[in-house]
Amino acid sequence: MKLPEVKNADKYTGLYVVDFGDHCGVGFTAEEIAELLESDQFADVQVYKVHRANPDGTMELKGVPRQTFGLEAGMFFYAADEAAAQVDYHRLLAWADEQLPPARCKVHLANAGELFVTALIYPAEFDDAFSRWLLDGNYRTAGQVEGGTGAVERYYDVAEKILERKNLWPASSIEHFHGEALMEATNRAIVR
Repeated sequence: MKLPEVKNADKYTGLYVVDFGDHCGVGFTAEEIAELLESDQFADVQVYKVHRANPDGTMELKGVPRQTFGLEAGMFFYAADEAAAQVDYHRLLAWADEQLPPARCKVHLANAGELFVTALIYPAEFDDAFSRWLLDGNYRTAGQVEGGTGAVERYYDVAEKILERKNLWPASSIEHFHGEALMEATNRAIVR
């Protein structure tokens, strides 16, 4: 695989490289990769995430399985009682108000049998970004914590009742545009 020469390689860290077989493309977002992989035309492409980029333009890549772009991952913060879970849930939402999440996600406060859980569920390709986001917000809870794609499946099996829910969006999503900016984004989306 021969990557095209890039300037300011560090701006590509966290983005994706696609090997189309006869050429490569650099700088795709996770959303663009997910859309690309839905097409039969690109069934054989290989996807890599730019893990690190060097000033000389070289990049350290990490292969990403295509199924990652269709999975949900999550982090689940358990509490022994509803009051403690409420505190965890509202603290997470307060952090999201202060610093928008790295991608679209859903936050649930749910009864999970004998425990209560604050669930943060997002596209699996953003797992590293959400870990960093929670660390940046110094988000901690007193109870057990579980995460990953398997944890999402377990959560859906044990969540008896969702008590509160909220969908969150990153700053770059259309949900955060207003007025003229919303019209421009909408027109741009239609023209594509």
